[in-house]
Amino acid sequence: MKSIEIKASLRNEFGKKGSQAIRKTDSVPCVLYGQGENLHFTVTNDSLRNLVYSPDIYLVNLDIEGKKVKAIMKDIQFHPVKDNILHIDFYQIDEAKPIVMEVPVALEGLAEGVKAGGKLTLQMRKIKVKALFNNIPEKLVINVSSLGLGKTIQVGQLSFENLELLTAKEAVVCAVKLTRVARGLAAAANK
Repeated sequence: MKSIEIKASLRNEFGKKGSQAIRKTDSVPCVLYGQGENLHFTVTNDSLRNLVYSPDIYLVNLDIEGKKVKAIMKDIQFHPVKDNILHIDFYQIDEAKPIVMEVPVALEGLAEGVKAGGKLTLQMRKIKVKALFNNIPEKLVINVSSLGLGKTIQVGQLSFENLELLTAKEAVVCAVKLTRVARGLAAAANK
């Protein structure tokens, strides 16, 4: 898994006014949950750019005024109009306890339905999993080679070693949809 280093500083201003003052200095209020007491700190917007605006998942090495902590980004809140980052929650990693997080999906292979004129669509970019941190992959690779026209792959059809899939079993991950060309070829073949 990729990792990213972020320097942070402790904060002692809490609540709405404290958070607004932090945001005016181009920083983001953050909280670290996990082991023991929650830790409140701030991080600059620039240092979060690679973490937030990326499809990948990262192990975050937080340096909070000299205290080193390994964490993952658990939740993020954006401003509804300006799209600025309002707040981020991090979760401290305990390698002995399972964690819940969303892992990106990657499709592999050329589907049979695509060869027949269909279009492959990825309908779920991330799947929620539960596992020990060391068992979580960078991405979940799904082979779509045997997927025919009009067929789908659902979460319930997938299984990965040492991972428990928490997303609804009926949720569609990817599908091969009929295109106009494929419908025309099917209609011509039936005549």
